[in-house]
Amino acid sequence: MNLQESNASHELKRTMKSRHLFMISLGGVIGSGLFLGSGYTISHAGPTGAILSYIVGGFIMFLTMLCLGEMSVAMPVSGSFQTYTTKFIGPGTGFALGWLYWLGWAVTVALELLSAGQLMQRWFPGSPIWIWCAIFAIVLFALNALSARAFGEAEFWFSSIKIFAIIAFIVLGGAAMFGFIHMKGGQPAPFMTNFTSHGLLPHGITALLITMITVNFSFQGTELIGIAAGESEEPEKTIPKSIKQTVWRTLFFFVLAIFVLSGLIPTEKAGVIESPFVVVFDSIGIPYAADLMNFVVLTALLSVANSGLYAATRMLYAMSKEKMATPLLAKVSKRGVPVNALILTIGIALLSLLSSVVAASTVFVWLISVAGLGAQVGWISITASQIAFRRKFIREGGKVEDLKFRTPLFPFLPILGLTLNIIVLLSLAFDSEQRVALYCGVPFVIACYLIYHFKIKKNREQGDLEEQEIQLQSDKKMII
Repeated sequence: MNLQESNASHELKRTMKSRHLFMISLGGVIGSGLFLGSGYTISHAGPTGAILSYIVGGFIMFLTMLCLGEMSVAMPVSGSFQTYTTKFIGPGTGFALGWLYWLGWAVTVALELLSAGQLMQRWFPGSPIWIWCAIFAIVLFALNALSARAFGEAEFWFSSIKIFAIIAFIVLGGAAMFGFIHMKGGQPAPFMTNFTSHGLLPHGITALLITMITVNFSFQGTELIGIAAGESEEPEKTIPKSIKQTVWRTLFFFVLAIFVLSGLIPTEKAGVIESPFVVVFDSIGIPYAADLMNFVVLTALLSVANSGLYAATRMLYAMSKEKMATPLLAKVSKRGVPVNALILTIGIALLSLLSSVVAASTVFVWLISVAGLGAQVGWISITASQIAFRRKFIREGGKVEDLKFRTPLFPFLPILGLTLNIIVLLSLAFDSEQRVALYCGVPFVIACYLIYHFKIKKNREQGDLEEQEIQLQSDKKMII
């Protein structure tokens, strides 16, 4: 095998199509937050306030994805915004962001596995939860280890089930809401009464702002498009198409689903039920509604875990290539999968599962808080990096017309996106339940900066010198 073939065998393979990218991003977004947590948003912000929250959250997502699209088409790499942050903002910031984002997804995988194991108790009461966690972990590991194409195909079908369930809910729920389908027990169709009975914002503007934090976090996962860009076919075509599909369809599904939920479930009952979707299906008279929804939520949890495992693995791989982690994590199998990074990620996920048993009120809560923070910091880095990228591109003589995908109204839209993302991050301080994310996340980021400047920076500089020396020796041999 010659040197070129050897290098090719240790690189990721571009095997994913546009439909895979689209479903991967949806897989990271549509999870338990929509199926289980949407009642919280309705009960606090009211029906109209909940819809406003999701529209604003979707707008922030739209601005962030526009910024990501421009950079991902220009530089389609698996490190995505971590690589862009390192290149255009600073390597110390890129190092802290990468580890924060990786840990966030690793812990999210653990949380989804735990929730999936708990859901299985409905059908197999008395069975140990840890057995289901282990079974699901093995299945997801196998899907990710097989190939990027196998992962993408699995995510395509996981997400398809979720989307089908949401469409069925919107159609049937909307029909019941406006009297086209008779509700169980002869209840009259509510029409728009839930929207008019409590006023526009029944709990005030403060409640709306607090729910926007939760809503914004529920949209996070769309940035996986950028991470998957390094393994997509024809990224200049597939990435813009996937971003447009993801933004509009995600917003469409979320807003319409919340509209139907708000119309069918009274505000005072929305926050005290486990899954508002189950209540609606049951009120329409669909048989086995709870079991059907249990299956859909289980699929949603496994889908998010599948996407999270992929995202965390590629982030480790990219950081290893950037000399910010051990070179062992950059080793790729013949199928183009960074197996060592995959093993470490699933290992940390399973270890954090143990903390949910022995330290649920301390360590596990801290880890979950860091997980929530990582994605938001990622969105901030995307918008900030795009501003720096565009300015450097123009400064070095590049023409905006040469960019195959451009963020419109530069720099207004990127600055607006950056500002709104920072506001969402700072607003964590005003929510007592989510404030712990800042308490845990800030020390973690500071520790990452210190580690970078006192250890990683020297190693990277030494590695660059060695590479330059090897290149110099190679050039000398060619001359001779």
